[in-house]
Amino acid sequence: MGSRVARMFRNFNLENRVIREISREKPRAAPRHESGAPPPEVVDKVDTLSQKNDPLLSLLRSVYVESTDPAAEASKEVTEGKEGERRPLRFSFPGEAYGLVELTDVPRGKLTIAEALKALSSHQQHPQTWTLEKVAQEYSLDLKDTKALVEFFIPFQVKIIPPKSEDARQINAS
Repeated sequence: MGSRVARMFRNFNLENRVIREISREKPRAAPRHESGAPPPEVVDKVDTLSQKNDPLLSLLRSVYVESTDPAAEASKEVTEGKEGERRPLRFSFPGEAYGLVELTDVPRGKLTIAEALKALSSHQQHPQTWTLEKVAQEYSLDLKDTKALVEFFIPFQVKIIPPKSEDARQINAS
């Protein structure tokens, strides 16, 4: 009931109010501030910006900066020293895997993904035979790097968890 009363007051004399609002003159915009300075000439400034300043240009030509990065020089020396030291691959995937060019050798201290997976799985399956020292020697790695590899790089493992109840159905291998 209250909405009807509210609607009556809202729509009371609606047409007259709309006509009165439409016929009212629109407010005028505020006058702009008059400045005493003449408008700036943009053309002159563009011309001065595009001109070359000969004294500054001659000073710029006399400046020569040579910068060197000590870290880049040190890494360059290390890579130049080790570039000659390469070792043949110990293990690779059969065929051209994923259309990649087959490598024949790698730098000492580096592993391919296939070699890393093979070394980790060998160490994981036979830790007495494939000790960290043997893996490091076999793949020309530092012992510190080999320890980090075994600690932080874990190959994919499949664990089959048996069901808690003996009534549970399982998928049999085909």
